[in-house]
Amino acid sequence: MTTPVVSIAYHSGYGHTAVLAEAVRDGAADAGATVHLIKVDAITDAEWELLDSSDAIVFGSPTYMGTASGAFHQFAEATSKRWFSDAWLDKLAAGFTNSGSKSGDKLHTLQFFQTLAGQHGMTWVNLGLKPGWNSSEASENDLNRLGFFSGAGAQTHTDLGPDGVHKADVATAEHLGRRVAETARTFVAGKAAA
Repeated sequence: MTTPVVSIAYHSGYGHTAVLAEAVRDGAADAGATVHLIKVDAITDAEWELLDSSDAIVFGSPTYMGTASGAFHQFAEATSKRWFSDAWLDKLAAGFTNSGSKSGDKLHTLQFFQTLAGQHGMTWVNLGLKPGWNSSEASENDLNRLGFFSGAGAQTHTDLGPDGVHKADVATAEHLGRRVAETARTFVAGKAAA
């Protein structure tokens, strides 16, 4: 069986997004992937090489002022060196974000990640979950409680630290990690058979 390599390229301003990055890592590792956590605001040449050799890259950032953080935007601009050489062409991509509000314009951040992936010729892996917490019998503890389809969206009250990240959002991020790893395994096996 093929072991996919999944890298999580993320920025976390206050630690909330780091909790989600670790959950994505745990989900991908549980699904049998080799996983690397890479902080984009302190990325090294060796970590750029890890991204280049990965089967999938999962982007993560808090949503600040309606988009990904400035540190993530700097990383995104720096990926242009990879764009020129098609280094990420045909890799898988996915994304996750956190903000203080239930909506908080998180969809715009996920769409920014999708556009970045599209520019690199990557294939986007969506969340693959129906929305939770959308009926009278549902609960805020449901997976995908905020109802995002394109990636994992999380909400953490602004007066809480990293331990305040909602457990359902952590579980949703774990689900995303598993889905990326399972999709990558199929993708890698298909490339090998071709």
